[in-house]
Amino acid sequence: MAESARSHNWRFFRAGGFDQVLIENAEDLCRLDELDAKLWASLSCPTHNLEMDAATLQLIDSDTDGRIRLAEIITAVRWACSMLHNPGIMLQEGSSLPLAAINDSTPAGALLKASAQQILVNRGSCGADTIDIADVLDIQSVFGKTRFNGDGIITSASADDEELRRLISEIVQCMGGVADRSGDPGMDASMSKQFFEDVASICRWHEKSISDADVILPLGEETAAAHRSYSVVAAKIDDYFSRCRLASFDPRAVLHMNCTDSQLSAIGSATLSGDAQETRDLPLARIEAGQSLPLVEGVNPAWAAAVQSFRQQVVQPLLGERELLSAEEWSIIKLRLAPFAGWQASRPATTVEALGGERLQAILAAGYQPAIDALIARDLERQQEANAIAGVEKLLRFRRDLVTLLRNFVNFANFYNRDSRAIFQAGTLFLDGRSCELCIRVDDVAKHAAVAHLGRTYLAYCECRRHKSAEKMFIVAAFMAGDSENLMVGRNGVFYDRQGRDWDATIVKIIDHPISVAQAFWSPYKRIGKMIGEQIEKMAAARDKEMQTRAATTITETGKKVEGAAPAKPAAFDVGKFAGIFAAIGLAIGAIGTAIATLVTGFLSLPWWQMPLALVGVVLAISLPSMVIASLKLRQRNLAPLLDANGWAVNTQARINISFGRSLTQVARLPEGAQRRLDDPFADKPSGWPWILLMSALAGGCAAWWLGWLVF
Repeated sequence: MAESARSHNWRFFRAGGFDQVLIENAEDLCRLDELDAKLWASLSCPTHNLEMDAATLQLIDSDTDGRIRLAEIITAVRWACSMLHNPGIMLQEGSSLPLAAINDSTPAGALLKASAQQILVNRGSCGADTIDIADVLDIQSVFGKTRFNGDGIITSASADDEELRRLISEIVQCMGGVADRSGDPGMDASMSKQFFEDVASICRWHEKSISDADVILPLGEETAAAHRSYSVVAAKIDDYFSRCRLASFDPRAVLHMNCTDSQLSAIGSATLSGDAQETRDLPLARIEAGQSLPLVEGVNPAWAAAVQSFRQQVVQPLLGERELLSAEEWSIIKLRLAPFAGWQASRPATTVEALGGERLQAILAAGYQPAIDALIARDLERQQEANAIAGVEKLLRFRRDLVTLLRNFVNFANFYNRDSRAIFQAGTLFLDGRSCELCIRVDDVAKHAAVAHLGRTYLAYCECRRHKSAEKMFIVAAFMAGDSENLMVGRNGVFYDRQGRDWDATIVKIIDHPISVAQAFWSPYKRIGKMIGEQIEKMAAARDKEMQTRAATTITETGKKVEGAAPAKPAAFDVGKFAGIFAAIGLAIGAIGTAIATLVTGFLSLPWWQMPLALVGVVLAISLPSMVIASLKLRQRNLAPLLDANGWAVNTQARINISFGRSLTQVARLPEGAQRRLDDPFADKPSGWPWILLMSALAGGCAAWWLGWLVF
């Protein structure tokens, strides 16, 4: 392997701070398995959240674990190269493939080429010399004209015999059916086996009622109706005789077994109907020791109709005319109907009974199962050919998509080439006068953020929703130009996915990192300004609260005076206390004035050419630390943590320097040649008072120093 690897001269390009292999020709593809794994940009990636055909990714993901690994990439490339005379055609854009490009010198390639030709024939393109992925994706046109397509599933069109066609349709209707490659519903071998087993079991069940009719059907065809009437009242009749037996055991129980006075009182206060629930809970008839069940008179009104039906359909056919039913006669009825109940309970749970007993007997007698299984076997005989047709789809997908995956897996060429987009870039976010092109779909915002912050990139996680739709997704957008002053949770923007669809985007989480050195330069002044503003707000709020308290106190005292209350004696003026306060204020003002004067004196004592340098030095002293920290973080900014947090195994640090970052985040700029009107009719009018006050303070300080009032 080492000898072979040295014989191929790989070419590399440098981007993102690391060397990336170039995939330029057929030999690069064929020798990809010889490239050291340490030189691959990535070692694995998930099959979801990628802007690439999911069906192609599933074909590459041979173990169907939802991840694509290095070995699976190599296997896919080897297979595609073995099926083509010149694998370099995969480096060309497009989805079509000339039939002549298929390597038919091997049995697998020859079968693949024959299958491609068959697909074109099925689509009515006989004689065409080029096949496109669209020809294969239309499954119905590929397999629709073929009776047997090798998937082990037959449809009604698979049979020549009309009776078999009818039976296949009935089986699909009863068993649910599975989709054939042609798109029509059909059945497979397991469904055939289950159907005929169910038919045999239900037929045996019906035959048992015929062979043991005297026992199972004591009333013949009327047994089922009689059993339904019996089932309605069986529990109530058992309850009645149980109560009577208890009354025979202890006469004191009679009072409790019948309706009590409190129950009658509750029933009497309710609005009753013929089958009111209040009366349905009472016994069927009055309970007495050794009493038979009345079937005509004295029956609970709520059960009268059910008892009458039971009397006519069960008692009279089995026992003759009766107005009373004894406990022994009730036991005889239960014994006579028990076999029917047991037979019903043994009824097979199957859907085939919907075809009816006669039809099921006819199916079983005709012996259709061997004929059905023979059709399925004929279909499976075409499995190799059908798989070859599926292989055509696989080859066409690899011809279209495989190199794209390599340029996002073996290297990150599509990401670092501004003329293309990486498969992990989900679209473009427009927000706060900027467009962010590095947007990645995420499943779990919190889980992603736990790793992504290591990328030293300013990230905004957004919840995206489609208008008038339940669709929702989350993205993370990287901001690499402008500033973060107006970026905050809750701000709204618009996200355009790779299909051009627009989504309403709302920021739900932010990971704060420096966006640019320019932002870092101004950040100390913005922080100072913000701090001063907050302090002024606090002082103003405190002053306002104090004034409100004083006003409330004044109003209260005024009210007391009006009511005749004795006014409070004012406190005596403490001269010493106020002298101390004035002295402290004077010292503070003197210290501040001294400091200002010292700065002004020192600045004025400088030669004129050093004054600008001093100002620059002051500015650098304030801004330089923030700029240095920001510069260091911007140099550490890289893509790997953003992808690793999404399930990738990035094999390097794909850095995003300042210039490349600015290309990924475009700031709003006027078009070239645009004209501007600078006169804003609503602009604030400039005021000269701040400058007048500042110059007056400086002049006063200088004059005081000049006159000797301030001595240093």
